Amino acid sequence: MEIESIESYPIKIPLKTPVSFSNRTIHFRDHAITHVRTASGLEGVGYSLGYEAAELVADAVESRLAPALEGEDPRDTERLWEEMYEGNIQIGRTGLFLRAISSVDIALWDLKAKAAEQPLYKLLGAHADAVPTYASGGYYRDDKGHEGLREEINRYLDEGHDAVKMKVGRRSIPEEVERVEAVREEIGPDRTLFLDANGVWSSAPEGIRACKAFEPYDPYFMEEPVMIDRVETMAQVNDAIDYPVATGELEGTRHDFANLYDQGAAGILQPDATVCGGITEWLRIAKYASAYDVPIAPHYNWNLHASLVGSVENGMIVEYFYRDMDVKVFDEVVADPLGPNDEGMIELPDTPGHGVELDEDALEEFRV
Repeated sequence: MEIESIESYPIKIPLKTPVSFSNRTIHFRDHAITHVRTASGLEGVGYSLGYEAAELVADAVESRLAPALEGEDPRDTERLWEEMYEGNIQIGRTGLFLRAISSVDIALWDLKAKAAEQPLYKLLGAHADAVPTYASGGYYRDDKGHEGLREEINRYLDEGHDAVKMKVGRRSIPEEVERVEAVREEIGPDRTLFLDANGVWSSAPEGIRACKAFEPYDPYFMEEPVMIDRVETMAQVNDAIDYPVATGELEGTRHDFANLYDQGAAGILQPDATVCGGITEWLRIAKYASAYDVPIAPHYNWNLHASLVGSVENGMIVEYFYRDMDVKVFDEVVADPLGPNDEGMIELPDTPGHGVELDEDALEEFRV
């Protein structure tokens, strides 16, 4: 088997109305889409969220990675990962370039599973056939007050979810406490509440003060209380509060995740395969974490992450966004999106590959 060509390009999907979290407002979602094709006609698909730079990710794939991989066997994922990473280490240890590597590596694994005629999670070991999800939301919109937040949370409960996540950190601590209190009242004492601050607090005292204010409402974890680069600060927050810090959605390779955990900065790790180096590196991170009984709860991309969580013994839960909430909109280009059943579980796809088939017409509509 031989790689004949690699193509990558950006897509841009507008939101109907802007949506905000603690420190940013989003008007659209862009992704880099990567196709790896073989001479025999097999094709693997990879992708990564662009955060308004998807064209740069796609350019990196086509200018730096494609020439090095054409003619290679796509099943050699370990060797090709090292060649992509080591061959560009001066310019691409993390960030944008690692997203480019991620999109190619995901496509390679899709190809490998298709060639083996197996679903990805079965090829990886199949620890489970279905995985739990939590409904992710609680974003800020200009016309959405406490009642709107309560209505949103109740919709998630009606869908069968026992766990929900909400954004915090955009408003004052007293105002945020009122929002958290409102959500806890709606979900009751026995369901799970996750919080996400997107790195908004600038110091340990500020982050600790905010996190402690939420303790009476029994959060299960606080995601990114401070920016991920402030590992020592995050460790101080993690040590000071009664519930764990979760982080990793913007983090790089296994070495970065090892540093996070070794310094006590997090009790739950959230690697994103479209960010950390693809499926190859995601598996390395998960295996490292399993040695310390650390749960893995990956960020976003449920269509792919469901199969990965279902393949490891320390897979905890998958994040899920409802399309009509108009926050994460990648399902707009997925031909048959995965979704939770009425018990909040995603049943893993049984088709060969990773199961994320893209809609060619939709891709063309949103292609930049």
